Amino acid sequence: MPALLVPFHQDERLPDGALPLPGDAVTPDLPDGDLWRRLNALYDDVAGEVARRIDAGERPTVVSGDCLMALPVLAGAQRAGADPSVIWFDAHGDAHTPASSTSGYVGGMALRFALGEAPRALGLDLRPLPEERVTLVDARDLDPAEAEYLASAAIRRTTVAEAAAPEGPVVLHVDLDVIDAGELPGLLFPVSGGPSRDEVVAAVRRVLDSGQVVAFDVACPWHPGQDNDNRARLLAEITG
Repeated sequence: MPALLVPFHQDERLPDGALPLPGDAVTPDLPDGDLWRRLNALYDDVAGEVARRIDAGERPTVVSGDCLMALPVLAGAQRAGADPSVIWFDAHGDAHTPASSTSGYVGGMALRFALGEAPRALGLDLRPLPEERVTLVDARDLDPAEAEYLASAAIRRTTVAEAAAPEGPVVLHVDLDVIDAGELPGLLFPVSGGPSRDEVVAAVRRVLDSGQVVAFDVACPWHPGQDNDNRARLLAEITG
């Protein structure tokens, strides 16, 4: 089935070709207003399409420019009647809140938003995930506030090599910066010392082959226009 391509980094439209994978594009004209009003319009479209595809018996794959896209994918799975857990592959924790973040970058809050910290202005009908329903894979680059939170949270932490699907339906989120930065040039937030491309692809395929994934989203937080042939091969491999 064709992937659902959402060529946005948050509310910023990415150039053509930034997500080098065949698929069906979601490119609405976003309204004027603040970030949350614009994301509300985009994410409602994505959640609706994810729900429609699940209702049709498909496992939707959504490819976008940042990790916040996991939120409408999760909301869409919930709209379709699923009560999924989440497996979250990322070099970062994405576990900040607006109060704990020193940079204010909302992409670094995506997982906490899924856990119930999402601003009301985002507008998604998203049921917060209990911490124990989340598996965080890798997350080798944590800020102190994230490390402190995760030390006492019920979130399961694991390595790429040990990642596996829990029982029941799963939404799988993969931020491609989980791959060692030396193997994937041009990332917005590169982190060295991580797993190889082949290790990540094998782990993701293993989770997908479990048959428990109801929706899959891939974040491509990279500078557009670089190394597109390599990126196209990676996306084809990881989405199958």
